[in-house]
Amino acid sequence: MKKSGLARSEVPDAFDVGAQAYDQLVGANPGYHDNLRLSVQRMNVPDRGRGLRLLDAGCGTGASTAALLAAAPEAEIIAVDAAAGMLNAAQAKSWPASVRFVHTRIEDLHQHGITGPFDGILAAYLVRNLADPDSQLRTFATLLRPGATLAVHEYSVRDSRAATRIWHAVCWGIIIPAGWWRTRSTTLYRHLWRSVLSFDGAARFRRRLTDAGFIDVRSETMPGWERNIVHTFLGRTSAGEAPQ
Repeated sequence: MKKSGLARSEVPDAFDVGAQAYDQLVGANPGYHDNLRLSVQRMNVPDRGRGLRLLDAGCGTGASTAALLAAAPEAEIIAVDAAAGMLNAAQAKSWPASVRFVHTRIEDLHQHGITGPFDGILAAYLVRNLADPDSQLRTFATLLRPGATLAVHEYSVRDSRAATRIWHAVCWGIIIPAGWWRTRSTTLYRHLWRSVLSFDGAARFRRRLTDAGFIDVRSETMPGWERNIVHTFLGRTSAGEAPQ
């Protein structure tokens, strides 16, 4: 296994192995769902999403989709994921007709007829797993309406020694042992540990967003133990034409 984690092509299969236990594992983190909802709140979706079209990029088992739906119950939401097992778990839950799930890699949206413009995009725990994050961020910009928001909900610990130490302790004390107990595999959870350590610091990722053409780029961290570990990164497309 690479120091930075699994190759992009191996990630969906690793998530499939953990799909059945995923909701139970993340549910053991008391802030997991609250923090997703906080990232969505920071998007400032207006008017309960009435008349809007939102993309949940990397929806997993649907936790991020539920966060979008809670803030924008009147929006059309398209939720996509590359891991069939995770997507099946999401689809097995109860959803209104306004939510549609599609099995696809985020890089292949156009092959499934998923095109812009979107009024907002949420990418939770996705960008860290991409082979070419810069290209995908530029693509997100082209999928958004002028002035619309991208929210990236993601781990980033490089800028904080304390956060890095906490991440090591949580992974080896809780996440990896619990993952093994639930699935008899540590592949996904070791990938999580390594990929977070190798991912951008918050300042570097904000520069990535700016380089991809986003404006008003900023980030906010989470409360509780995930302070300086999980962040909401926000950027808007220009009020003129969306970047190409």
